[in-house]
Amino acid sequence: MGIEQVTRTRVRAQHLGPERRRPQVLDTALAIAVRDGIAAVTIAAVAERMNVTRPVVYACFADRVELIGELIRREEGHLISGLLEATPPRTVDAGETVFVEGFRKLLEIAGTRPDAWRLLHGNPDPAVANSFGRGRALAVQRCTELLRPTLRAWGTEDIERKLPVLVELWVSAGEGAVRTLLDGDGTWNVHDLGAFVGSAVFRALREA
Repeated sequence: MGIEQVTRTRVRAQHLGPERRRPQVLDTALAIAVRDGIAAVTIAAVAERMNVTRPVVYACFADRVELIGELIRREEGHLISGLLEATPPRTVDAGETVFVEGFRKLLEIAGTRPDAWRLLHGNPDPAVANSFGRGRALAVQRCTELLRPTLRAWGTEDIERKLPVLVELWVSAGEGAVRTLLDGDGTWNVHDLGAFVGSAVFRALREA
């Protein structure tokens, strides 16, 4: 491709406009972050991978901190929606099937957007570290709201002292299951892993 043709391509890229270009910029930034780490996401790196000039990217985001912050917010939004879908309101006296179905749903959702999980559970750049953790905080809150009345229905003793520990066990098990599914060697599928982890968590909570 000659210099003149490259120039024409880059000029046409600007004509898309910042609003239409922003999702493409974010998709490119996500791919870079997952492959090379979030520290590798720069305006120059995104522009080079998209084969556009840096002003095209700057028209969408003022700097890399704004770009990465928006990327994190977008991916967290997907994960939060998935979390709410995986933990719907349910019967108080939940049985093992409820936990199995919940873990299977969580794994199904993670499998539809694996790069989001890899990004948000990696090591954040210090410049945007405060943007991480909102999804996990919501997971803890959601599981606490669901588990407290269930423990009461089960007749669990000393609920308020045990509750934070049991919630952490539940949330951590979910995180571990997702990592096993996405980064494992293919030994587990969604159906079997969800059943195994869901049953194990149910037994642990029920016997507490």
